[in-house]
Amino acid sequence: MKPTAQEIVLAEPRGFCAGVDRAIEIVERALEKFGRPIYVRHEIVHNTYVVNDLKSRGAIFIEALDEVPAGATLVFSAHGVSRAIQDEAKARGFQIFDATCPLVTKVHVEVAKLAREGFEFIMIGHKGHPEVEGTMGQLDGGIHLVEDVADVAGVRPAQTDKLAVVTQTTLSVDDAAQIMAAVKARFPNVRQPKQQDICYATQNRQDAVKIMSPQVDVVIVVGSPTSSNSNRLREVAHKLGTPSYMVDNADELKPEWLAGRARVGLTAGASAPEILVQQVIERIKALGGASVRRMEGIQETVKFPLPKGMRLDEKTPGRAP
Repeated sequence: MKPTAQEIVLAEPRGFCAGVDRAIEIVERALEKFGRPIYVRHEIVHNTYVVNDLKSRGAIFIEALDEVPAGATLVFSAHGVSRAIQDEAKARGFQIFDATCPLVTKVHVEVAKLAREGFEFIMIGHKGHPEVEGTMGQLDGGIHLVEDVADVAGVRPAQTDKLAVVTQTTLSVDDAAQIMAAVKARFPNVRQPKQQDICYATQNRQDAVKIMSPQVDVVIVVGSPTSSNSNRLREVAHKLGTPSYMVDNADELKPEWLAGRARVGLTAGASAPEILVQQVIERIKALGGASVRRMEGIQETVKFPLPKGMRLDEKTPGRAP
């Protein structure tokens, strides 16, 4: 059956957030200022297109610090790293630039502060995700990961008088709320975050999908499989009863997803560049033709400052001008 899409509805906001913009700019500026290669610990953001583009310009993505030669420039990814990684990088004498999203850093700072006051922690997040590993790695122990409501019953803190919750920033708002409710039911005196740990960009993009989903027949999310916030966007649409699919690029879009569906909703995770969205639009048009309508939505104005030493005219400590 030939696709019959008549309208593409573009979610607003979508795509890059301030933390992703900042992280990519840090790598780009490091390459311009210091030349290739620049080493990056883990993918700077979870997007195949972005990573491959930076690779082509001289970035080398590594997991273990022993892959980095002495004296090299090293960038920490937007997801953050553990204290052990930070300490090892300093001990090895690398020129370090931290591209950790400031909203993730805020969680790290809060964990360290409360730990000094004797708190243990429950972290709501996904095992193995680099942000979770980075946050849990701020402490030597006393932080318990829960991935779903069922996990809450298995938490065994050493004490419950001082117990706090922290959250992976890219979770589904609804899922985090359900797990938080289970935590409060079991530990009524638990300390909740002063402000919601789930970042503004994650929430804004999920809210846009909630508004868009009832208006369309299918939702397409542009994002890489490793991107937590992109996966959550697809889940939000699915839970609202709208068929939803995620694509890393336009070539992954399957014509059968659009067959018989007049309105296609399109959004992108916070690490997916707009060029990929435009390529998906062209692919949908090629499969049957469609007009494009942009939803009204929140206009994001957040911008995070770059680390010291990133201005191209700024001398970096320990480096020749």
